[in-house]
Amino acid sequence: MRNDILLDLYTDYLVSTCGLATATSMSVVLDKQISHDKITRLLSSGYISSQRLWAEVRPMCEEIEQDDAVLIIDDSVEAKPYTHCNDLIQWHFDHTEGRSVKGVNFISAIYHSWEMSLPVGVSFIKKDRVYKDSNGKEKRKSSISKHHHFRDLVSHSSNRLRFKYVLSDSWFGCADNMNFVVECGRDFIMAFKENRKVALSKEDKLLGKYISIKEAVSEGCVRPVYVEQLEFPILIAKQVFKNSRWSCRHTLSGQ
Repeated sequence: MRNDILLDLYTDYLVSTCGLATATSMSVVLDKQISHDKITRLLSSGYISSQRLWAEVRPMCEEIEQDDAVLIIDDSVEAKPYTHCNDLIQWHFDHTEGRSVKGVNFISAIYHSWEMSLPVGVSFIKKDRVYKDSNGKEKRKSSISKHHHFRDLVSHSSNRLRFKYVLSDSWFGCADNMNFVVECGRDFIMAFKENRKVALSKEDKLLGKYISIKEAVSEGCVRPVYVEQLEFPILIAKQVFKNSRWSCRHTLSGQ
């Protein structure tokens, strides 16, 4: 059976199954016409990749593509608490839980246009390097940083699609990523942490006069400021969201 047909069957199984999804149970659902080993080999072959995803969604993206679309980059953790650790399944900090969880950490690129969203890229974080910390305890880390994955997803999407903004949370809001987005001919809207410092003018930047971001802007105000590592100004605004508590987000857009 061709991989593309087997992938379609596997996708239909994931969409329709309730509870735990396994290669063995999929084989049972198909009256064992396809062995669970064949399904396992497909999943481990590398066939299911960001390139394969793009091949699937490209026709749909072409239908909704427009200049004012946005590309949303975000990372997530799919918990795998009962699976043995390996390069892919490791302990990762999950900001939604406020703690480290064992699972698969991946970064996704979502293309949003005409009130529709489509996944156009994905990168998996693999902790493939083993090292020992200061206490001699063995730990793992990734040889490729999340920021590198971020820039790869932005680069690949820029070569394939029209969009105006790259959107991300504060995790990716570093100067290198902002510079890269601008170099790709795009703008950005990113969250900013409250401990960042900015200069209120080009002259202040040259003199090294930086102030707290909380002092630079009040709620409902939008103003241009300068960050030390960026040559261009950015627009900054303060927006307060209320759920169970108040929190602040500083939204930036490269000019």
